Amino acid sequence: MLMLVNCSNCRTPLQLPPGAQSIRCAICHAITRIAEPRSLQPPPAPPSSTHHPYGAAPSMAPSPYNHAPPGPSPSVHGRKRAVICGISYKNSSHELKGCINDAKCMKYLLVSRFHFPESSILMLTEEETDPYRRPIKSNIRMAMYWLVQGCQPGDSLVFHYSGHGSQQRNYTGDEVDGYDETLCPLDFETQGMIVDDEINATIVRPLPPRVKLHAIIDACHSGTVLDLPFLCRMDRNGRYMWEDHRPRTGMWKGTNGGEVISFSGCDDDQSSADTLALSRITSTGAMTYSFIQAIERGHGATYGAMLTAMRSTIRNTDDSLGGGGLVTSLLTMLLTGGSGGGLRQEPQLTANEPFDVYAKPFSL
Repeated sequence: MLMLVNCSNCRTPLQLPPGAQSIRCAICHAITRIAEPRSLQPPPAPPSSTHHPYGAAPSMAPSPYNHAPPGPSPSVHGRKRAVICGISYKNSSHELKGCINDAKCMKYLLVSRFHFPESSILMLTEEETDPYRRPIKSNIRMAMYWLVQGCQPGDSLVFHYSGHGSQQRNYTGDEVDGYDETLCPLDFETQGMIVDDEINATIVRPLPPRVKLHAIIDACHSGTVLDLPFLCRMDRNGRYMWEDHRPRTGMWKGTNGGEVISFSGCDDDQSSADTLALSRITSTGAMTYSFIQAIERGHGATYGAMLTAMRSTIRNTDDSLGGGGLVTSLLTMLLTGGSGGGLRQEPQLTANEPFDVYAKPFSL
């Protein structure tokens, strides 16, 4: 049975997972303790050797997500762990057809090609019968905390999201374009969206040295949805340069020594497609499909090869996508009630540190 507790600081109601001894408020970040303090594990201290010239990086915060996926725990070092989220918004005016397909395909890819243990993959879709596996806002938040909790050197983490994305005005001055990017959980109309600042604070900034996180975000306006400091701006000939997206305010958006690389479906001002045009069999997200195709067709040697192959797949299908399969931004859909028009999408690559995209081997 779901238990509600009020945050000890801001009094926000929090959903407490069964057996949890503490919970961290995603709004004010205060920790509310339910059991005796001696039963809690203290958060690990950040390495003293890590230096962040562009602001201070926070230490790892304890997770409220204490109900891990069933099954045996992975090995102590070199563990692989993933959160896969696919949201169809079924029976709503903004329903998507391909997102649950994306989630299933991504799980198969991680297990079969990259040897992720099934017990270490947390699926959040509307098809899940466990109420804690439904892709509502509170569950996605807790899943992100679970993903990074207790990670150790050598670990490989993956966060995949397929669903609606949107934007909202930023008033803090830490966005180059003046807008925060957002993900839209199943209950976003009543509970609100998940903003890029929270995503960054949850799964990017706490990441310790020698831990690697890949994000694969198939959503509209997703170019910088992890708020990573650097964006790889690549032209159609494959030439690229890294844009510096560090906030002018000096806020730290990098990691605590770990590595984060994100593939996203489109630029911040573009839309992502939910379409039959690529697979010809069933609806998929164009970005997720092109990501998997790049790997299956042997174009996954480097990050640069991955990005160019993904863009080529989508570019070569542009005419098909223009035939009514393109999902525009969520705001446009809600205002018009339809899904016509929109910008053509170009997958993007962002990272916590710049690197040579054609020399760095790709691996999950």
